[in-house]
This record gives sequence, structure tokens and C-alpha cells, in this order.
Amino acid sequence: MPDLYARFVANVLFPLQERCKRHDTVRVKRAMEISQWWPRERILAAQVERLRALLRDAGAHTPYYRALFAQAGFDPAKLQSVDDLQRLPFLTKEIIRAHTDALRAENARGLARFNTGGSSGEPLIFFIGDERVTHDVAAKWRATRWWGVDIGDPEIVVWGSPIELGAQDRLRMLRDRLMRTRLLPAFEMSGANVERFIARIRKTRPKMLFGYPSALAHIALHAERKGIGLDDLAIAVAFTTGERLYDHQRAAIERLYACPVANGYGSRDGGFIAHQCPAGGMHITAEDIVVEIVDENGRTLPPGHCGEIVVTHLATRDFPFIRYRTGDIGAAGEESCPCGRGLPLLRDIQGRSTDFVVARDGTVLHGLSLVYVVRDLPGVRAFRIVQESLDLTRVQLAVDPTFDPASEQHIVAGFRQRLGEAVTVMIERVEAIAPEKSGKYRYIVSHVEHGAPVRAEAG
Repeated sequence: MPDLYARFVANVLFPLQERCKRHDTVRVKRAMEISQWWPRERILAAQVERLRALLRDAGAHTPYYRALFAQAGFDPAKLQSVDDLQRLPFLTKEIIRAHTDALRAENARGLARFNTGGSSGEPLIFFIGDERVTHDVAAKWRATRWWGVDIGDPEIVVWGSPIELGAQDRLRMLRDRLMRTRLLPAFEMSGANVERFIARIRKTRPKMLFGYPSALAHIALHAERKGIGLDDLAIAVAFTTGERLYDHQRAAIERLYACPVANGYGSRDGGFIAHQCPAGGMHITAEDIVVEIVDENGRTLPPGHCGEIVVTHLATRDFPFIRYRTGDIGAAGEESCPCGRGLPLLRDIQGRSTDFVVARDGTVLHGLSLVYVVRDLPGVRAFRIVQESLDLTRVQLAVDPTFDPASEQHIVAGFRQRLGEAVTVMIERVEAIAPEKSGKYRYIVSHVEHGAPVRAEAG
């Protein structure tokens, strides 16, 4: 039997909220639900038209790009394909920090100040206009519906950004209640809090979960240790985002919640970039996002080759993001998805460039090559690996009484085998691994400079 209240929220209440915000979300979502089935050639042709319009607008109304285009002799009206973007330099976090005011369009509407968490350095402050908010919400809404759920279905959100959690005033709480969304703070993962989260999930019986993969897996594994089942709640799907989704996390979430995992890739600064469909394809939101994959020298790589993900968000006329370096690693796919959607694919999303480590001989390795050494050792509750330099790597371990101290030598030997026999591996016992300010957990942090890898070693 259809959930009549969910239909009311999706068809009446949420559209009313968006109209009150002066967001054209419903129209954009409807258009996206049509365009996703276009042939890829038609989608990419429409993308070029929107790209040309964005560049023309940026050149006319944004001081930074007006000066940049004049200096480069770049005429947006002559753009023929996305390859022409290569005539423009990249947009980096350092450039945004240095030219924040000049990046605001003179005719911007509804600009709101945002920032990234700054987990790997200085926070990035930037601005988002109404157009981009509308398009990102519409893209997420479309992807949600791929899985047979909709706005208004009961939802548990496990999130940790201070921006979201700081907005829990009465109006926000009332809105979430009406939308049947329950927010659990991911940065408060003490044992007692996790048990309260488990009780809330069981009481809510959500149709969908949304959150960091590390947090969703942590809650489920804690429930399993306590003998509490979460596989009888008829959860339809778990949406994961905000971190790299590791295979063991996907397996734990699917087994313990008894539902499929739908991975999403995006960021507060980069936008809603790609989302997984039920057939397994990681579809780029090509109506709004141009994705380039580049090597360590900034050269565009062909499909199938891993490099840094660079995005141009086509709904950012108010504060343009053109050729923005995300710092994440992935590859473009050229195959078609069995689902029949014409949206291009992104694959091998391997996390940030800081999720890679560098051996003493210069070989770039994916952090998984070290994670595998530690992850399955008996008695290890949590861990974090920090590569301080080519000569020193620290391993923070939170263990229980079943941990065998001899396993520390196993870790040291395994790391030296991969990084080099002369590397110092320092083991630090800690009571718990604290999340970052955003609530995310990271297994790997590398402070060693390296370019985007063409090939990542995982074993």
C-alpha cells in the first residue's frame, strides 16, 4: 500500500517549501528525470550549450573571470566542446581564498556563505547562490527516486557537519519532523550514544538511511556485538556519501541492515557530482557537472585512467566553479550502464590524494595497501594511519583486551614491506579514534607531497 503521507510530502509539502525559498527545484528535477534517458550524445551536446552560457556569464559579470579571459584571449562564445576548457587554468582552493570577492558575480542572487571542514588544512570559505542550491537538491532528489524511495519516506540521517547540526532551531526541527527525517550526530559516537542511535533506528523503522559509510558501519557493527538486529526493519536503501566507501564497509552495511548501498560522490564545494544507480553505474550529474580527469601535470587523461577529478559546475553563475580541483582521485568510464540512462559514468573513485601514501622509492600506493595490514587483526576496534614523512608513519590503535601485542610487529613488518625496510613505523595505543570536526573518520592521512597517480596499488 502506498504511503499516502510520503506522497503528500513529495508532491505538496516539499514543493511548497521550495517555492517559499524561491527555488525552482521541482521543475529542475522533472527536467532531469527526462534528460537522464537521452542518448549520451544529446546529453553532452546540451552540456556544451550550458557550459558556453556559464562562461559567457562569468566573463560578463564576474571580475575574476573577466580579467582571466581577457588575459588568456579566451572568447566563451567560440567554445565548441568541453575540451576547450583546457585553455583555462584550474581553480584551486588557494585561488578562491585569494580572490573570494572577485569571484562573486556582480549580479549574484541569494548568495550564502559556506565553508569546508578544513580537515586537511585551512578551511575554505566560498559562496553558493540560489541556482546551485536548486540544482544540487534536484539532482539528489532524482537519485533518491532511482531506489524506489522519495522525500517524505521515514529517513535516518547520520551526519556530523557543524553547519547542519548548528541549524537545529525550532523551525528546522519542525521541518524535519514534517519531512520525517531524524538527524543523528555522527561526531558523538560514544558507546552510550551509539546505543541510543540503535534504539532510535529501531523505533523509527526508516525506509532509508543517509550518512557517512564509516558511521553507518560503526553503528551496525556495534549493534551486532550487542546482539541487536537491524535486519528486520525493511530498510530499502542506505545512501552513503562524504567519505570513500570501502568494500568492507559496504559489505557490513548490506549484511547488517539487510539493504543495498547506494554510493554518492560530491562535496560542499564541488557539488552533487555522481550517484550510483541500482544497476551499479556511478552516474555523473552531467546536466550540471563537467568532469575532467587530469594527471599530476594537469593533462587530461583518457577514460579508464585514474587521475585527479576536476569539476565545472554549470549552475554556479553567482560564484563560478570552473575547472575546480577537488583533490579526489577517480577515472572516467566510457561504457554504458545496463540501466539505460545516458548519463556518463565515473568509476574507481579512490578518495582524496591524501588517501594515498608514498613508498621511500617514490611509488604511489593507495592507502588500502596499509589498511589491509591492520583492519582484520583480532582485537582492533579502530585505527588511523598517518604518514608524516617518507621516513615516518604513525599508527594509532584503539584495541580491546583480546588484542595480541605481538600483532604490533605484524603491522610494522607489513608496513615496511610496502613502504620500505628503512621506514620507522610508530605504534600508538589510544583509547579511541576521534572523528574530524565534520564527524567523518579517515583511515589514512598522508602529509607527503605527490601528484595524482595514474595507477594505484592496493595490495
